[in-house]
Amino acid sequence: MSKYQSIAVIYGSDSSEWEVSCRSGEFVASAIDDRDYDVYEIFARFGVWQLVACRRRNAMRVIFPEGSRPEIDKNDFSVSVLGQKVKFDFAYIVQHGAPGETGQMEGYLEMLGIPCSTCDSSTCSIVFDKYACKCYIRELGLAKCAPDVFVRHGMDHEETKAEVARKLKFPVFVKPTQGGSSFGVTRVTSPEDMENAVRFAYSENHTVLIEQGVQGRELTCAAYFDGEKVSTLPLIEIVSDNEYFDYDAKYNGHSQEICPAPVSEEVRELVQKTTAKIYFRLGCKGIVRMDYILAEDGLYFLEINTIPGMTSASLVPRMIRTAGLDLTALLSTIIENS
Repeated sequence: MSKYQSIAVIYGSDSSEWEVSCRSGEFVASAIDDRDYDVYEIFARFGVWQLVACRRRNAMRVIFPEGSRPEIDKNDFSVSVLGQKVKFDFAYIVQHGAPGETGQMEGYLEMLGIPCSTCDSSTCSIVFDKYACKCYIRELGLAKCAPDVFVRHGMDHEETKAEVARKLKFPVFVKPTQGGSSFGVTRVTSPEDMENAVRFAYSENHTVLIEQGVQGRELTCAAYFDGEKVSTLPLIEIVSDNEYFDYDAKYNGHSQEICPAPVSEEVRELVQKTTAKIYFRLGCKGIVRMDYILAEDGLYFLEINTIPGMTSASLVPRMIRTAGLDLTALLSTIIENS
């Protein structure tokens, strides 16, 4: 028997990724087992939380048209719908970017004592900041990290250029420290292009990471807690048609995503064990995806996605299919063990 009755699937976000988040959220909501749970879909963006649809046990999905969507009561995380007040007892968060991946949504739920599908608020806040996360991973010593330079809005650009010249080799990647889907990211091949790239990254966040490019194969792996241990999913190798795995490559079909990745058993074990160790040491929950570059001198950590894309074409669902797992059953495992 399930521990929970009413599952709130929260999607939409305050970031540039909100449309991708909606597609992910709708896909997750459609796959949750309606024999065990009532599923409520909440669109949450810039403080406005509304019920988009609901699907009660063994019933049809009911959609609420825009303009007549019930408002979520944030005092107790409930909604009045179809003549009944429903208090959600579990939240499946599918918000890419803020507030889902920043820890803000998790902090709200923690104060109300409502369990959710993702890492806790403190882990999310560390992991979502690329610079903070890299510092943490460096200290763990589980994977290499590319050299980088941290920049905050208002810092002197000439000093930044000088530091980059001392510490890094071109090409470099200029990226906002917070955000996803490659928004605000630029591959820079010469010092003359640095200032514009940093300015572009500031459009997403007030802090920026300038990171030395690493040549190698891009690999990604996901992990989750199955109730007894941290399990990992098959690796994917990403081969971009573009200079790197940018937004266009991710969402417009300009990349090959090969699953399972054509790597040796030794490399597969290395990446999966590294992923499981990082998951455990960070205290992660739910399905978490980690990205790497396999270079000649070792495995380089790129970033962690605590709420990875979950559309039908996304990387994690592809891993799940390759592993021969049932998505609905896996989502129930996440819900019951979070």
